[in-house]
Amino acid sequence: MQNPLISKLEKHGPLSEEEKEVLQRITARTAIFEPREDIVPEGSTPSHSSLILSGFAMRHNHLPDGRRQITAIHVPGDFADLHSFLLKTIDDGVSALTACRVAFVAHKDLRDVTRNFPHLTRALWLTTLIDGAVHRVWMTSLGRMDARERLAHFLCELRDRLDSIGLVRDDSFELPLTQADLSDAFGLSTVHVNRTLQELRSDGLITSTGKVLTINDRKELRRIAQYNPDYLHIDQKLERD
Repeated sequence: MQNPLISKLEKHGPLSEEEKEVLQRITARTAIFEPREDIVPEGSTPSHSSLILSGFAMRHNHLPDGRRQITAIHVPGDFADLHSFLLKTIDDGVSALTACRVAFVAHKDLRDVTRNFPHLTRALWLTTLIDGAVHRVWMTSLGRMDARERLAHFLCELRDRLDSIGLVRDDSFELPLTQADLSDAFGLSTVHVNRTLQELRSDGLITSTGKVLTINDRKELRRIAQYNPDYLHIDQKLERD
């Protein structure tokens, strides 16, 4: 099975055999995390960046009184904290949503990449820029959309991100977030999340069985969410020098 980071980066253009060998080598050290286990504790100073190889993870911040804000959902092929390479002490944390296999990419190896592989460096940089684009859209969602629009938008986004890595079948995909997780991600009470999901189901837009969600009318869900996937830059190509 191909390394999901290589698959993700090659969406933006082919990598050389040497570049792929480097990525295979620097992602070889892995660990398994159980659901809800910390991958990167908040406020830590890791000497590596964490790449999600399988499973789902979340980034989050906690207020001093314990309240939580989920700031990102990560899927296979995502670096959860590539920014720790330069920021050192990170202000947020990363936890597993499901069982996750995670590669620990040493910062010294990332320094070697930036020194010797300029195209690969730009490809990794692009992933952090896309993370920023997703954050901006989430901020807009939190500030300007109602609950129905927010959840519809998130489902459209997650579907497209998972589809780009081959984890969608007939518009069905795993949704491992609880209603409490969705509440903490989108600034809603669990009661409001439950009611909104029920409305989407009753309108025939989605159905769910266990942790598998199916979008039944993607066109209408996109219309409700005012969703435009351009900010994901899934197929944007990078030119070589």
